[in-house]
Amino acid sequence: MAGLAAGALWGLVFVAPALAPGLLPVDLAAGRFAVFGLVSLLIVSVGYFRGRSRMPTWRQAGTAALLSALGFSGYYLLLVYAIRDAGVAVPTMIIGTVPVWVMLLGKPVGLRWRGLVPGLLLTLMGVALMMVADSASSTDARPHGWVFWRGVLYGLLAMASWVVFAILNSAWLKRHTGVPLADWTSWMGVSSGVAAVALWGLMGTPLELLLAHTDIVRAAMVCIATGVGSAWVATMLWNFASRRLSAGLCGQLIVSETLFALFYAFLVHGDWPHTLQWWASGIFLLGLVASVRAHR
Repeated sequence: MAGLAAGALWGLVFVAPALAPGLLPVDLAAGRFAVFGLVSLLIVSVGYFRGRSRMPTWRQAGTAALLSALGFSGYYLLLVYAIRDAGVAVPTMIIGTVPVWVMLLGKPVGLRWRGLVPGLLLTLMGVALMMVADSASSTDARPHGWVFWRGVLYGLLAMASWVVFAILNSAWLKRHTGVPLADWTSWMGVSSGVAAVALWGLMGTPLELLLAHTDIVRAAMVCIATGVGSAWVATMLWNFASRRLSAGLCGQLIVSETLFALFYAFLVHGDWPHTLQWWASGIFLLGLVASVRAHR
């Protein structure tokens, strides 16, 4: 339930641009991660002064910063470059394979491949159908030449970055059961906040132009909502699931992000899923059930 809830909160990010029109995706992401960092710093500080939290060691802080870059700031920066060079459709398809790779690389030692195959095949079918549906509805003009292939490379690096994050984060949490989940989440959040400021300084809109934005209050509310809900709370839930489940099963749970994103798109835009998307969603659910049964 925690893993599915994390996917539900991450799915909100897909409709955030529609809720804050006119704001660059980089500004939205930087705002989201900056709020993530501020909330994390506040939680760590209050917990420390009340004796409920402790400061991380240098090694723990370094690990949190590395995983934060892999799963948040670095991943998003690579994705931005991928979309810039290769359009939206191709990077989206590449990122859509993340659940499959996490399932394959995060398989528990005691689970036979025979038990994993039904859920894996169903997930592959769902990913393929969703890709076909996205391609059919996409109006993206695909770039040509080496710029396009550079974008594909960025997309592959972004996919690999998140896969490595999911596996390493799960392994770290299982090895360090004495570290409270709230502390670990907040340590990563502080690192994300620092990276967000750097990201905004590198690629974001100048401050005077941001403040002159007609819907700056609404945009700030979207950043706060996604920074608290789709960042801190979602990461806390994901860490909860990652400590108790195998990385492979958590990989299967990532498909909930896609399903909830479709649901939110219907609520915000009134876009009813296409027939292929309905089929893909149903197959995703069957794959999820099959994978949970196999891991039990």
